[in-house]
Amino acid sequence: MQDISSTTPTATRPVAAGLVYTLRVLILVHAVSLIVAAAMAGSSFAYQGEALTFDNTATEPHVMVGMVSHLLSLLQLIAAILYWRPGRGAGWPALVSLLLLVMSIGQHFLLAVGINAHLPNGVLLFGLSLWLTVWSWSQRATVRHG
Repeated sequence: MQDISSTTPTATRPVAAGLVYTLRVLILVHAVSLIVAAAMAGSSFAYQGEALTFDNTATEPHVMVGMVSHLLSLLQLIAAILYWRPGRGAGWPALVSLLLLVMSIGQHFLLAVGINAHLPNGVLLFGLSLWLTVWSWSQRATVRHG
């Protein structure tokens, strides 16, 4: 008896469900961590009368969530590489995940430059993460590429 999976063309077989699901969950949790980090950053600012003030003691939760985001970025990159190489999924999610990791770590150094660099990079991080989240939950994420 011949194995059906060996006669099915590679492009029509889906990527292993475990790889796709793991990647989806990690991308989603990473996106949520970026939303929480942004909310924590926003809580550092307050209005006193007409002036916007900055409370440096309220930034600690933002920094801690940022560290969790770094860890999630690394785990997402590992899952994206496994999805790509052994799983035969698309390779570009691994590149985007690497970019997100580098940008996430770069957030610490950009803060030394000033908030004018830190804030746009954070918005770009969230935008890329959201785009990757939408893609990962689409049907195209399950298609093999080789």
